[in-house]
Amino acid sequence: MEFLSVVVAAAAAFALGAGYYSALAKPWTEAAGVECNKDGKPKGGQSPAIFALAFVLQLIVVGMMRHVFTLSGVETLGAGLVGGAGIGLFFISPWIALNNMYGMRPMKLTLIDGGYATLACAVSGLVLSLF
Repeated sequence: MEFLSVVVAAAAAFALGAGYYSALAKPWTEAAGVECNKDGKPKGGQSPAIFALAFVLQLIVVGMMRHVFTLSGVETLGAGLVGGAGIGLFFISPWIALNNMYGMRPMKLTLIDGGYATLACAVSGLVLSLF
């Protein structure tokens, strides 16, 4: 059941990312400096391999969240939500900020990507606590 919870939580985070980045596509591509075609889509398109790897990476993050939650006794919906949000906001987002700061990337990019990390981890934590 633990593996299923990780897969479902990663799928929820992945689906959230599709909606989140679709809604913020224009500001994200501008902040990230991604060149786009006239139709507004990234030049060269996006390979399905990128999405497959993104899902695998989310499985890794959510798998570790599951492990930490088990060791910490996180079992309720509220604890899963707060624990997940905390991981996104206080572990992942600062690391994104650090990388973007040294890469001299705009703060806007950090806020967009850190916002997604926080929301995705919160949703993942919520889903994990359902199992």
